[in-house]
Amino acid sequence: MSEVVYEETATMIAAGELQSFVPFGREHCRNHPHAFNLQLRELQPASELWASDGAAGLVGSLQEVSLQERERQEFWQLRKGCTGNEEEVEFEEELYAAGNVVVWSQGSRTQASSVCKAFTVDSPVQQALWCNFAVPNNKKQEDEVEHTVCIVQSSCINVHTVTGKDFISPLPFQVSNVWATSFGLLLERKNTTNDTQLTSPGEPLPTVFSMLHPLDEIAPVVCKPAGLFEGSRVQYLSDSTMKIVFTCCQPSIVVSYDTVQGIHSVWNLRKVTHDERSTVLPCPAESIGSPLGLMASGFLNSHLRNISRLDSPGGSGASGLGAGSCCAVGSGSPLHFSALHSHHSRIMASSPAIHSRVHSPSISNMAALSRAHSPGMAAPSFSGSSRFNTSLHSPLARGHPGFLPSLNSSVNETMLMPEMEPIIPDFCMEQLWSEAATAGCQREMSSQASKVFLTSDLCENHYLCFLVESHQQLRCVKFIESSGTSAQLIFPSVTTIPAKDAEPLQTIDAMLVLEACGSLVLYTGITRVSKVFVPGLLSAPFSLTNHRPYLSTPVENVSTPNNVGSMHLPRLDEDLMPSPVSELRGSVIKHHEASFLEEYTFQQSLPYIHALRDPVCNRVTLELSGGAMLRLSIPEVATSELVKKCLQAIRLILPKEAAMKVLVKWYNIYNAPGGPTAHAEWNMFVTCFMTLMGYSTESLTWTKNLHFEVPLSPVIAAKKARPSDGGSDEDWDYLMASHYHHQMGSQPVGSMVNSSVTSSTDTDSLSFSSSPSNASLKFDSSAPLFPHIAALFYVLHLLYQELQLDELQRARASSLVCLLHQLARDLRLEEYVDLYWRDYPSLISGLTEITFLDQALIDQMQRPSFLRPEPPCVFSWLSRCLRGDENAPFPYLPGICPRTRLLVLSYALYIIGDKNATSAEESKYLVKLSAGPKSRASETHFKRQSSVKVRFSSENLAEQLVVWLTSQGFTLKDLESVPFGVALPIREAIYQCREQPCSDWSEEVCLLIGRQDLSKQAHKMTLAKSKASVGSGLSLEPPTSTEADEEEDGMSDIIQEVTGLIWSQDLRVQEVRRLLQSSRPVRVSVVQLPEVSDHEYIEEKENKLLQLCQRTMALPVGRGLFTLFSYHPVPTEPLPVPKLNLTGRAPPRNTMVDLNSGNIDVPPNMTSWPSFHNGVAAGLKIAPASQVDSAWIAYNKPKSPELANEYAGFLMALGLNGHLTKLATLNIHDYLTKGHEMTSIGLLLGISSAKLGTMDMSVTRLLSIHIPALLPPTSTELDVPHNVQVAAVIGIGLVYQGTGHRHNAEVLLSEIGRPPGPEMEYCTDRESYSLAAGLALGMVCLGHGSNLIGMTDLNVPEQLYQYMVGGHRRAQAGANRERHKSPSYQIKEGDTINVDVTCPGATLALAMIYLKTNNRSIADWLKPPDTWFLLDFIKPEFLLLRTLARCIIMWDEILPNSEWVKSNIPQIMRGTFDSSEDINMETMTQAQDYITAGACMALGLRFAGSANSDAFDCLYEFAKTFMKFMTLAGTASVGVQTGYYNLQTSLSMILLAMSMVMAGTGDLKVLQFCRFLHKRMGTEMNYGFHMAHHMALGLLFLGGGRYTLSTSNSAIAALLCALYPHFPAHSTDNRYHLQALRHLVVLAAEPRLLVPVDVDSLKPCYSLLEVTYKETKWYSETTVDLMAPTMLPELHLLKRVKVKGPRYWELSLDLSQDTQHLKSILSRDGVLYVKLRAGQLPYKDDPQGWKSLMATTINTGVRAFKPEAISTFTSEPALLSFSELFCKSLEGIKHREETLLFFSAMLYECVMQECPEMLPTYISIEQVVGALRQGYPQQTFPLWQLRLVVELWDSRMQKSPTNCHNTLLSSEFLPVMKNSVDVSLDNWLKDNSAVLRSYLRGEVLSRDAQSVMLACFLVYRSIPCLRNTHTQLEGCSSVGDLLSRSSQLGIPLRDLLRLVPVLLCSASGAQTMPGFPLHAF
Repeated sequence: MSEVVYEETATMIAAGELQSFVPFGREHCRNHPHAFNLQLRELQPASELWASDGAAGLVGSLQEVSLQERERQEFWQLRKGCTGNEEEVEFEEELYAAGNVVVWSQGSRTQASSVCKAFTVDSPVQQALWCNFAVPNNKKQEDEVEHTVCIVQSSCINVHTVTGKDFISPLPFQVSNVWATSFGLLLERKNTTNDTQLTSPGEPLPTVFSMLHPLDEIAPVVCKPAGLFEGSRVQYLSDSTMKIVFTCCQPSIVVSYDTVQGIHSVWNLRKVTHDERSTVLPCPAESIGSPLGLMASGFLNSHLRNISRLDSPGGSGASGLGAGSCCAVGSGSPLHFSALHSHHSRIMASSPAIHSRVHSPSISNMAALSRAHSPGMAAPSFSGSSRFNTSLHSPLARGHPGFLPSLNSSVNETMLMPEMEPIIPDFCMEQLWSEAATAGCQREMSSQASKVFLTSDLCENHYLCFLVESHQQLRCVKFIESSGTSAQLIFPSVTTIPAKDAEPLQTIDAMLVLEACGSLVLYTGITRVSKVFVPGLLSAPFSLTNHRPYLSTPVENVSTPNNVGSMHLPRLDEDLMPSPVSELRGSVIKHHEASFLEEYTFQQSLPYIHALRDPVCNRVTLELSGGAMLRLSIPEVATSELVKKCLQAIRLILPKEAAMKVLVKWYNIYNAPGGPTAHAEWNMFVTCFMTLMGYSTESLTWTKNLHFEVPLSPVIAAKKARPSDGGSDEDWDYLMASHYHHQMGSQPVGSMVNSSVTSSTDTDSLSFSSSPSNASLKFDSSAPLFPHIAALFYVLHLLYQELQLDELQRARASSLVCLLHQLARDLRLEEYVDLYWRDYPSLISGLTEITFLDQALIDQMQRPSFLRPEPPCVFSWLSRCLRGDENAPFPYLPGICPRTRLLVLSYALYIIGDKNATSAEESKYLVKLSAGPKSRASETHFKRQSSVKVRFSSENLAEQLVVWLTSQGFTLKDLESVPFGVALPIREAIYQCREQPCSDWSEEVCLLIGRQDLSKQAHKMTLAKSKASVGSGLSLEPPTSTEADEEEDGMSDIIQEVTGLIWSQDLRVQEVRRLLQSSRPVRVSVVQLPEVSDHEYIEEKENKLLQLCQRTMALPVGRGLFTLFSYHPVPTEPLPVPKLNLTGRAPPRNTMVDLNSGNIDVPPNMTSWPSFHNGVAAGLKIAPASQVDSAWIAYNKPKSPELANEYAGFLMALGLNGHLTKLATLNIHDYLTKGHEMTSIGLLLGISSAKLGTMDMSVTRLLSIHIPALLPPTSTELDVPHNVQVAAVIGIGLVYQGTGHRHNAEVLLSEIGRPPGPEMEYCTDRESYSLAAGLALGMVCLGHGSNLIGMTDLNVPEQLYQYMVGGHRRAQAGANRERHKSPSYQIKEGDTINVDVTCPGATLALAMIYLKTNNRSIADWLKPPDTWFLLDFIKPEFLLLRTLARCIIMWDEILPNSEWVKSNIPQIMRGTFDSSEDINMETMTQAQDYITAGACMALGLRFAGSANSDAFDCLYEFAKTFMKFMTLAGTASVGVQTGYYNLQTSLSMILLAMSMVMAGTGDLKVLQFCRFLHKRMGTEMNYGFHMAHHMALGLLFLGGGRYTLSTSNSAIAALLCALYPHFPAHSTDNRYHLQALRHLVVLAAEPRLLVPVDVDSLKPCYSLLEVTYKETKWYSETTVDLMAPTMLPELHLLKRVKVKGPRYWELSLDLSQDTQHLKSILSRDGVLYVKLRAGQLPYKDDPQGWKSLMATTINTGVRAFKPEAISTFTSEPALLSFSELFCKSLEGIKHREETLLFFSAMLYECVMQECPEMLPTYISIEQVVGALRQGYPQQTFPLWQLRLVVELWDSRMQKSPTNCHNTLLSSEFLPVMKNSVDVSLDNWLKDNSAVLRSYLRGEVLSRDAQSVMLACFLVYRSIPCLRNTHTQLEGCSSVGDLLSRSSQLGIPLRDLLRLVPVLLCSASGAQTMPGFPLHAF
């Protein structure tokens, strides 16, 4: 074993703050009420406990009733918590368990601890832990993670997820320990004594099991030990000597300990592979694949080896396995479990919280059992016995006392067992490493690790450490994650550190070790850093030789922090001296203090540290000997960002050992007790760093001035306390000042390659070089970092380049540049020195000292290959990129220079146009640096990796760039900190994308391009939910209505804001509310004639009221449709149901009129169905997206029995909006057994609607009980009310809709013609049953047409035709033959079919089966007869149905005109009539009317929800015609022939057809119709007609205008059920059609309203949409413009929907590929977020567009732009305040007029161009130019930026001079600015050409403003460092010569020409070149 690597000298560091620590849970438990309940429980006898305790069996309960009160043990653990959001708030979470209580709490530095959750369980908690379970998500590839708290009790594990789900997993055996892994839980089985008895020597039972999820089976774990030979045996983990001591999620490993051999092993935990499964399991591999292998293999597929049949429990199949039995099974494997497989019959739906996890590898009944949280069932079988031992407790074993199954599965099988499904293992543990066996002498002491943890050192080596307490040592095993296909771990070495205790400190890559002597030592990895000085605690740093007692120490000197006051530390002046070591564990202590301990073993007086625990980040708890605990925090490695970055860079480039030395050294200096001030941190770092490189910092002037006195010796000097702020600007000001004093002389920047520093004669040498002090400026070549100076210099240079790219870090770059400059000068790197001087001319000119390097030293130094003479400069790289020059790859440090990488690649992609720049892992534009062999495997490119998957679908570079940047986690916030010149191309790309975004981009991309509308869209949010956030804006309340009325009419939840936009011109919504309200008394106005007595008058009033009530009772059906899905209920309040008010008020005195006075006869049960409808109407308000659960549904159950009908309706409504699936099976059963007819109807229809088309088995069973025909013939006769049977039959149709299910179709077909039974059964209301069977049959075979698979023998169409036209009854086939033997005694039908009963059902069944198939042969069956004779045989009503059926079969032939409608009337009725013929005019007119009504109905269905104007006009004409007939109906001729009833029926059907076409549009003409019919009262207007008219009204305003009808097959079927053209005559009439079916209309409704919502104000608004229709055979591709909010056509007809400009940003939704996105928008209230362009006003404020910014300034230009007016055009707060502060002349501040104008123009430009984010760029450019004009630029950085801007502009103009509107900067602004800069620089050059010349010659520069201007000139003109090239250019005589020589220098031509005068002048003397027009360029 290697010893500790590097021992730092005896230094010491100061610990951070100290606080006393008490687990929060302990405090919380003190006040917890559980204590009382526990005492009660303990007194109960065991038998009662059984009943009450969910999981504890007999054994558990006996343990509980122990005699003595046991000691309550407590335990807790802490972990770092982090919130999901961006700003990581660091807090600690604590999980505390004591007794039966678990408390989960969290708290941070800033916030006191608070309880997240407290759990109390039934039996004592054995363990509590956090665990993450992976739940596979079918939609996405990766699993979802469920964060849970698991509480382990003796008999079960409670799992509570963060989202609020609770599971109880019973434990089949006693568990000794539970471990959390990355996949789920690992359970260790307790070794019980009976293991050994029960198992034969061959195969022991498994000891480790896994649980993937609380609902999954507990499965054994297989292991793969590392064998000497390949393919070592995979086996179950059954070694009872192996104990798990540690598990870890990342990497997924398990550490185990072998108790016999005494060694630890490390295993990799992973999912088991298929091969490993098949090795372990005997059964064939195929059956494993199927989740229920059990079903496949059958129970008795057992291996009959030796047929020596025992009296085996399962001998006769599965019968022996009772509910609680457990038997172990052996067949070919060490283990087969009968996992309580007898529960297959139990309905799995018995628990409210079903999560059917189909993906679990074996959904066995174990899972079924744990899902059914039924306490009593599971208890006995799981009690104390293991389900794997046939235990002595199980009932089975009691039955066969002599029977012990042998578990060895060898060939001599001695018993026959039915083969059970084996439990398939989920995990495999693969052995990676185990330690070498230790020496024999230590065997007697158990060397099991008491603590295992992972830690890493500062250089990213990872260690697995385990603390062996008995040996008092910490073993650190280094491990490397090999990067390969299989991520394996390699364990190269083990190191032992003497330790009594240890804990890792993750955030600072260190661990804290408690040594045996009691002192705390900090290690990083295995490198000892230093001791930790804990103030106030006596650790043992005092010397052992000096035994002077501490009596003389004055108490005041001991520094104890104030917050330890609560701990009552004993005072120091006790009389005994403390001994530093506590109890002696183990027999041998090998440490040097031993002798000291023998002499002084004193009584303890001061507390000393006894153990460490609970490490979180850099905090750890110290347990003191007295039992008190302290929380200690260890300081960070560095707090300043800059120092952190430098340390990172150093660590990256140096070899690990050297890096470690530097870091340890720095850590000790930085954290010496007393500590430096934070702002001195950088200076301290520089000094430390330079000292380590061998500089003498004392003698270098500028480092001497880093004014602080830190001796670099480890002596602890007292220092100032740290001030709170960090920052280093003042130092630099000070530094600058000091330079002015020392070196005012003009010194050369130095061409000191050949000059030696000491020769004082040399002209180039320093001015004070003769002073003797300079001799000491030599390197100490023995310094640890001396060899690496060059490499370190280079990485720090790259770091400097990175800092330049971040505006927020640039200040730090100026700190770094001094250090770099010094190094560059000493390394004689000319060009670097020049670069730094150009960046910071004023700062650098003063620093000229050089430290002497002679050649011998230079040879010692390593010159890395990557250090090039020309310095990498990121700005010049980007600049060359913009100019289109060749570029070498740019070096970068992975992980330290993310911004460099990001920007270089962005330019490569967007400017160079290389599409693959970002896709490859290794880019050709970047070169990575790393220190030789050490490559970093875990490389993090950018801090926040976002979840965006990069898909480059688009060819567009801008889009590609934006998507890639987002995938790198780049946000707008980051963009703001990129310097403006560098950022411009990125802003340009963003601007391009903003114009035309893709609709499917993720939220992050949309945020980056500044389209909040799109990102809001990606973020799911509905209007109703946002009511609170939108504010009070949603109150376009109806004008005159008080609060009280609002509440009760049940229509107050329509979103007023939207309806106010759709119907802005009138109050039609209020009118509808008035027509549909049923909660106020009606007005009964009857005039009392003189001859009428008072009594008669009262009767007259009541009769009138009775008529009015027919209407009131019909209203709820319409109201339900009007308020459809408009309300989100509050889970704590019951649903408000408006009452159905059947009283009246008689004017003039408003006296009450009531029906209950007894004056007139009122039909019994008159209100039962209307109140059902009222309940449905109330329930339909609930939106499908609401939070509704089983408890809330039950909570709404009314107390009074009168309201039971309403509740029944409410249940049906919940089914229609999909919430009834949440109702627990228990409650459903409860409601059905009450036998309340209405409740059963509502429940059956509701559940079937919710399970539409799913073929759900449990629902099928539920329905079958109510349909005698679906029960076996021998079953008991159930007395099911007739209406419930009807509802159940329709339910079968709904659940099996469109499935073509053969058995159900057969039954339903025969039920259409079900004959009446003998005992009055099936005799009443037969029509409705037959119709229901027909409708259900139609739904089951919906749209299948002639290809009904497997039903040819049923002859469905022929049979239906027979039902329709009559004929002989066929013999009943199949199971129902028995039922119909004897005929009815009531109804004599004979053996012919009663067509009056069967025809409607059969007709509609045919219509639905052949719906839209255009099958002409079937359609011809349905033609009306063409002879008068035959016509007399058909009921006119049936003609309506036949016409309707025929038309919807010939779907594509329906045309929206009256000719087509009339074409359905047979020829004989259309011609002229010969008077001689005997024609029954009555027959003819009725037939005509009904056929017309049927055709109109078909037209309505064909164009349902389309608002097709042709269809509407056609229907409207017919409606008017019928209205005329109606008004004439009083006259004899028409009235007699047709009959009022028939006319009214036809009119109602046409009205319904009209409102189907106009569904949801609120059309005014239809509304007037409905209102007219609403007012018609009279004896003829019965309940049914009112229902029809108000349904039409409801459809017209479906869902408050948000919903409309669909024409899918399913919708048409629902409409046929709901709008069946025979309406009830009175409110209890269900003879022909069950009233409840009217509500199935809801199934045809779909949301298609698109509401644009302004993303800034969150208010709905108008916006123009362009909708493109796909091409069809009726019309070519068409585009229409709609003003939204509007109803969209059906989505399958559309190609594209687009928000059009110019007011709003364009946004296109392409529907040709995928309609899902638009569907989800529509389902979330249709909210489409739009963003107003700047300078535009919404349509509401400016309908014509005359007030926009464009329109106002178009004539008068920018001058007329009033900054004040900006507030009307933009809501950007930044722009508003800018116009407020910068564009107006304020008093007291004299702004120059042109400045104000300039700012206004900039503002105007930004608003017009829609790029407000460009404002800072404009201002920055203006500032640069202004500073240059005045000739006082501060630094050269802005000129770099300006140069990049100009180069981008040039490159764009070269590509396309005309197309300059793409660039962001306006076309006028930039040329002006550019020109201004040119003029300023040219003027300077004219006056100061000498300065430039002396620079070119390499002469010494002066330190004045000239040098700054010179630097600016060089940067802007991109002139490279010309020191050595000057000689080449000097001799030029002509411009041509100059050009040819300079071609290799890469100076742009334009800039070179500026130099021509200077260069040529220097060549030809002082005369200037005449006639060289400088300004020409």
